[in-house]
Amino acid sequence: MTTQTAKPPAPIYARKPQLPALTGIRTLLALFIVLFHFTPPHMGLLYPFIDNGYVFVSVFFLISGYVLTYNYGDRGRNLNKRDFWMARVSRLYPVYLLVLFISLPMLRDEWYARSHAEFWRGVVMTPFLFQGFSPTLATFWNTVAWTLSCEAVLYIAFPWLIRAPWPKTPGRLILLLLMLWSLGLVPHSLYLLINPDHLAGHVDRYTSTEWVRFLKFTPLPYLGTFLSGVTLAKLHYALPMSARQRLALSAVSLAVICAFFYTFVSKTPYLLMHGGLLTPLFAALVLGLSGPHLITSWFSWRPLLLVGESSYCLYLIHFNLYQLLHRSHVLDRLHLASLDPWLSYVILVAASVAVFKWYENPVRRAILRRFPPASRPLAPAAS
Repeated sequence: MTTQTAKPPAPIYARKPQLPALTGIRTLLALFIVLFHFTPPHMGLLYPFIDNGYVFVSVFFLISGYVLTYNYGDRGRNLNKRDFWMARVSRLYPVYLLVLFISLPMLRDEWYARSHAEFWRGVVMTPFLFQGFSPTLATFWNTVAWTLSCEAVLYIAFPWLIRAPWPKTPGRLILLLLMLWSLGLVPHSLYLLINPDHLAGHVDRYTSTEWVRFLKFTPLPYLGTFLSGVTLAKLHYALPMSARQRLALSAVSLAVICAFFYTFVSKTPYLLMHGGLLTPLFAALVLGLSGPHLITSWFSWRPLLLVGESSYCLYLIHFNLYQLLHRSHVLDRLHLASLDPWLSYVILVAASVAVFKWYENPVRRAILRRFPPASRPLAPAAS
């Protein structure tokens, strides 16, 4: 008579404490990106941040790697890939498709701006998040959606990334983070050194050569920043820090970031800024904001959290909705044009909150009910 060995039960992982300050800071990053694309006059002290708002896109990749590893990094090989990917798809893809539907009128512009063959490639590739693999099509249909194409690649790779033998000690993790940051800047530095496009002037936000678009809009250049976020989360668990230490780290990193924007940003090559030159400073800020203290409470202000929860919707919807709003001249017909562009910003934020509350959340829950997770539910967070 043979006996079967009982299969050990799947481990139960505790739900991690929330990081509300990171939700709040996502609000500010998203708003700076909105204002970067559609800049109002008389911004005063905020102008250096708004005029260089493209910098904050790479910070989203850093925070993405950090938050995913903060929540899933302890599971390693026990992470159920299907559950992880379904959680990502259920949150991101329905909003992505909704914004493409809202943006159908933008296809008219694409038709006249591109060859017919390129147009149809964009129509086929973009709904499946493949546009990020083509520098020329990365901004097709919804200009800002290239980031989601890049994120999709990183999300697919994540279950294998956290199985890698990461360093355990704080010193080695800090060294790895600096190495990843340095390697991430290599392609951008080589471009500036070699100048393969033979440009007579400096690269700026309007430069649109094939090589520059590759560095700005495709997945590979963002791998180092995402992995820096993964490493930072590992460091968060490996390096115990008191509330006072996190407060000091937050204050110093904020001060240095502000000093850089007010003094050096105009003297720094655009391509290096876009490639994540400031990643170590923002990494220090994220680490500092990952514990309770005074500055964390500022970024945890309830209105910031409300918009921060819908920051993905705001980022994805703002570019095309702003243009459609103004092409329709609806504000003129309502005699509200004198309140613009501020009224437009309010409409964008309100629309993103509405999409988050009445579309993203219900659809995500419906998808997860239809495809329930195979792994065991999380235990409550430790108090």
